[in-house]
Amino acid sequence: MPVTEYLERNAKLYPDEVALVELNPEQKDTRRTTWKEYELVEPDRFQPYRREITWSVFNEKANRVANMLISRGIRKGDKVAILMYNCLEWLPIYFGVLKTGAIAVPFNFRYDAEEILYCVELAEVDIILFGSEFIGRIEVNAERLSKGRLLIYVGDNCPSFAESYLELVADCSSKAPGIELTEEDFGAIYFSSGTTGFPKAILHKHQSLTQAAEMEQRHHATGREDTFLCIPPLYHTGAKFHWMGSLVAGSRAVLLKGARPETILTAVSQERCTIVWLLVPWAQDILDAMDRGELKKEDYQLEQWRLMHIGAQPVPPSLIKRWKEYFPTHDYDTNYGLSESTGPGCVHLGMENIHKVGAIGVPGYRWECKIVDEAGKEVTKGDVGELCVKGPGVMTCYYNNPEATDEVLKDGWLFTGDMAMQDEDGFIFLVDRKKDVIVSGGENIYPVQIEDFLRRFDKVKDVAVIGLPDRRLGEKTAAIIEIKEGFSCTVEEIEEFALGLPRYKRPKEIIFAEIPRNATGKIEKPKLRKIYGADNLVAKENQS
Repeated sequence: MPVTEYLERNAKLYPDEVALVELNPEQKDTRRTTWKEYELVEPDRFQPYRREITWSVFNEKANRVANMLISRGIRKGDKVAILMYNCLEWLPIYFGVLKTGAIAVPFNFRYDAEEILYCVELAEVDIILFGSEFIGRIEVNAERLSKGRLLIYVGDNCPSFAESYLELVADCSSKAPGIELTEEDFGAIYFSSGTTGFPKAILHKHQSLTQAAEMEQRHHATGREDTFLCIPPLYHTGAKFHWMGSLVAGSRAVLLKGARPETILTAVSQERCTIVWLLVPWAQDILDAMDRGELKKEDYQLEQWRLMHIGAQPVPPSLIKRWKEYFPTHDYDTNYGLSESTGPGCVHLGMENIHKVGAIGVPGYRWECKIVDEAGKEVTKGDVGELCVKGPGVMTCYYNNPEATDEVLKDGWLFTGDMAMQDEDGFIFLVDRKKDVIVSGGENIYPVQIEDFLRRFDKVKDVAVIGLPDRRLGEKTAAIIEIKEGFSCTVEEIEEFALGLPRYKRPKEIIFAEIPRNATGKIEKPKLRKIYGADNLVAKENQS
């Protein structure tokens, strides 16, 4: 069934129960809104910004959005872009788009003006809904963006080049629009992360959305009493579909703004969160703050927190070992996925398999996996090859890009571009991105293996390993290392620690610098290659 039916079910069964909370502990709430857990706070104390909506209000808001869009000419198959930061309006707008039969097109909020224009034209967007933070980026190309499409501003003080969302929805019906949907209808376009060039538009049917939602609830046993803490941006498939486990369960979720360690633990404590999805840098920051004594567990109410799970990137086993030292009762899971597979979960570890930390896991609910060589033949267990996945969440295509589609979709299998191996127990270990493999002196070197090793050094916060041009070897390994706050470290210390690696895997160059990551926690290696790679080498040669 279409995932919108879960929202309508929840509105009927749990109309007065809280569905969503928007929370910003670092922003003062000028409305002085009270709330049962803050009633005992002194009047002059800091009041965090907090809003909430029930399931019935959530559904009514989505219906108003749908009816507004229909009144402006939106029909099945049209595309509606959403360019907004996480807020209480985001998901009702998303579901409102789905209820019209149109295709929801979430935009990365980090896109600059030209990237926005590029993605609008690539996906053939008909309407753009955007928040106040993006006025400048939309205004730059407002004339081109408004040709043949409608610009709708979500917020106060609407700019002259757009129409006001608040005014448009004010008089719209809160009744369901009555558009018949099936799982075969197209539901969403998501964009690839762009780590290998310009983003590609990834087209999914409603079947993919429902599969992701039901899989998430099943994988993490999300129940009616759970509260999910959502921190990453909702435009990303990871955040949205992890939240949809709460949708299927009919349980509460909190949209948290801010990812500082204290902010996260405060939200978990005050909102009584039970499930938290973290990115690797945020988990590292929490542990580092605890190591330094800046955070103490006893200052927070955390006993209800039952599950910490991580996705979006390889997880260092050393991180989970440290986490379990501080939180021994926590269940743990890691999820692997791509936007092409409707986000996380086509492979997942499983809460019962913590003894296999380091693996990304086994095929997820309703998924199949295989690992193949360059000829497409399955490799034997223990050998490295390309990970392929197959299931009801595989994309339909890269929209308007048949050549790229044919490269990755073959006989229903999605070729992920990730190199992996499977152990004798059937657990899959991610080795590296196919395009990130370093070929040095004829040897294939997988950066993730080196990164995991170097992160074990107690002074290291984060590591990225890339290949740099080398006349003799073709490529040499370079480790960009970010040191923990309050520590100092030398190249010699890293080199001594790296003696624990095979000689050919030891970094040939050590660079101390901050590691750039995108909004979903992935290391931005193209950016690092641009800074330290071939162009940099040529510049040095010209200077000598």
